Amino acid sequence: MGRPSRPLLDRDGIMRAALALVDEEGAAALSTTRIAARLGVKGPSLYNYVSSRDEIIAGISDLIVAEMDLDLTVQPWTAALDAWARSYRAALTRHPNMVPLLASRPTRSLAALQAYAHAFTLLRQAGWPEDHVLQVVQSTEYLLIGSALHLEHPHGTAWTDETLPPGLEPLRHAPPDFREQAFETGLAALIRSFRETLNDLQARGDS
Repeated sequence: MGRPSRPLLDRDGIMRAALALVDEEGAAALSTTRIAARLGVKGPSLYNYVSSRDEIIAGISDLIVAEMDLDLTVQPWTAALDAWARSYRAALTRHPNMVPLLASRPTRSLAALQAYAHAFTLLRQAGWPEDHVLQVVQSTEYLLIGSALHLEHPHGTAWTDETLPPGLEPLRHAPPDFREQAFETGLAALIRSFRETLNDLQARGDS
């Protein structure tokens, strides 16, 4: 007699099902019961592979970080940082329902921590002092996460002149792609400032 047919479970499959659940239904839907239902098993079956909701969130983070790319061979370092920032933001915008959840929790994802290590390596190789590398990475992340969070906010097209104070023409008449323009402006300004800061640090070190 053949063995009963049962869905095969593994940790990667659980995390991918969890990510698909959040993508489709939002972070509030994330639970072992809902993930198990998508996989055709009972909720307790998942605890053979994951111990908690926090572990699931960390696993989802690993999947999202895997969509990002930081190439340490790209030169100059500003081009590598620019490419990484765009890759990072693109990954977040593919999974907007996860952004508030990731932004509000300490980093427990091993893949995310490894990505930090690679970013720190990039900056060290470029000549950044050790006490500046975290500042550069974190300030870049603030721009990326803020930009990704803002993508889901509807623009106030229903506002009328009677409800607004004067002087808000740039907001009232914003083009459809104003969020993309704001990201491009912010990233260019940030990287330009980083380059100037590093030049100043190196000049002071040489004097």
